[in-house]
Amino acid sequence: MPIAKSDGAAIHYEVTGTEGAPWLFFSNSLGTNLSMWDAQVASLKDRFRILRYDSRGHGRSNVPAEPCTIDQLGRDAVAVMDAAGVETASFCGLSKGGMVGMWLGAHAPQRIARLALCNTAAHMPPASMWDERIAAARDKGMEALVDGVIERWLTPEFRKRDPQAVDRVREMLLSTEGAGYAACCAAIRDMDQRQSIRQITAPTLVIAGAHDPATPPDKSREIAEAIAGSELVTLDAAHLSNIEQETDFTRTLSEFLER
Repeated sequence: MPIAKSDGAAIHYEVTGTEGAPWLFFSNSLGTNLSMWDAQVASLKDRFRILRYDSRGHGRSNVPAEPCTIDQLGRDAVAVMDAAGVETASFCGLSKGGMVGMWLGAHAPQRIARLALCNTAAHMPPASMWDERIAAARDKGMEALVDGVIERWLTPEFRKRDPQAVDRVREMLLSTEGAGYAACCAAIRDMDQRQSIRQITAPTLVIAGAHDPATPPDKSREIAEAIAGSELVTLDAAHLSNIEQETDFTRTLSEFLER
C-alpha cells in the first residue's frame, strides 16, 4: 500500500492510468475517500496518469488526534506528490479537496498545471456550525451525522433515481472515523482563503452545483471572481456533482484539462 509521510501522518495514495500521460491529481471531500472519484478515473485513465489519496483522517490514512489546519492538509497533498514522484499535475478537488486545491494554487504554484475547484468555498462560517459537527462526530460517531449529510449532498430526485449510488456515499461516510471527520471540520472552520486565492495564476475551472446547500453557488462565484481568468460552470446537482452529474462533470473536467 503506497504511503506518503507527512507531518507525522501516513497518507495512503494510489496511482493508476496511463504511464507517460499527463498527471491528474484528485482530492476527496470531507467524510469520503479516494473511491469517490471511481467514475472519473474509469473515464479518464486512458488519457491521464492519475494520482488520488485518502485525506488525513479518512480512508486508509492516519486519523489525527489533534485538529487539522488547511496548511497541514495542503502540505499533505504536496507530500503525496513527492512520494509518487510527481513534479507537476493538474488538480481536481471537491469540497474540502477544493480547499486543498486553493491552498496549492496559492502556496505551491509551481506544482499545479491546471486547477479544478468543485463545490467548494474559500471561507465557511459560522464557526458554531462546525463546532456542533465536531462534537457530534467525536461523541456519537458518523451515524449521528450521515442522514443530514446525505440530504445536503444529493438532491431528493437523485436519491430516488439512484439508491445504489446513495448507498455507496453512505458507506463512505460511515466508514470514516468520527475523530478524522472532526479534525478536518476544524480545518474548514478556521480557514479563510479569500485573499490568498487572488494569487492563483494557474488556469482555473470552478464547478458549482445549482442545488448545493453545503457550498452554495455564491461561494463558487466568490472564488471565480477572485481568481483572474477563471471559468465558472454550474451543473444541475447538489454537493457531490461528480456523482450526481457524473457524465456532465467528467466531460466538463476533461474539456478543461485538454485545452
